[in-house]
Amino acid sequence: MFITGAAAGIGRATALLFAAHGYRVGAYDIDEVGLTRLAADITGKGGSVRTGVLDVTKSTQWGQRLAEFHAEAGRLDILVNNAGILRAGSFESIELSAHRAIVEVNLGGVLAGTHCAFPYLRDTPGAQVVNLCSASAIYGQAELASYGATKAAVKSLTEALDLEWERHDIRVIAIWPLFVATAMVDGVATGTTKSLGVRLTSDDVAAGIWDATRKRGRLPKVHYEIGAQAKVLATVAKYAPNWAVRTVNKYFSGR
Repeated sequence: MFITGAAAGIGRATALLFAAHGYRVGAYDIDEVGLTRLAADITGKGGSVRTGVLDVTKSTQWGQRLAEFHAEAGRLDILVNNAGILRAGSFESIELSAHRAIVEVNLGGVLAGTHCAFPYLRDTPGAQVVNLCSASAIYGQAELASYGATKAAVKSLTEALDLEWERHDIRVIAIWPLFVATAMVDGVATGTTKSLGVRLTSDDVAAGIWDATRKRGRLPKVHYEIGAQAKVLATVAKYAPNWAVRTVNKYFSGR
């Protein structure tokens, strides 16, 4: 399995879990120090890992890292598009360059990764792509406008590729946590983080990814909510009228 944003948080927890289950892990990030620590932890427990620096916005780097990993592993069973960035605050108070960076990493990185990985996924029977989505994409979140927008786009991309790539025996799924206790949310104090809290850990999400990649029933499932809060919010958004969903989101965001 090949995972981005692996040096810390959800990526690190997922890499450790899959390595513990016998996967050869390709762990990639821009944080070389974090990758070194991860590699030591995996190999120290007898696991197999290859690390490398990868800026997910650079398609050339994607091509290089995937080719290096595939040359050793000979297959690509699971691609996990985990790398992402977040800026919180009122839309107009965040620099336009920061909004664009969020789009480039959170959406552009997924586009580049899935596109570059396709030949390796196609040539591996039963391959899977796991895209990290977010419950913030269920309905646009005040103070997380750009972040939520990118995750909504990832949702749509996931659904489309799952349909397109079924003929290649490639499954594409999305993982939907709410707020997770990682460095990404350190210092974030939006209305929704205050009202809903930060209840999930990286290990919770990693376990959710593991469970989701084990499930390949006759009825395809694409979206996997992590945690009770995300499941409730997703259910409400699915069945309630739009005005009610808006009202709930307005309440939680303190508007």
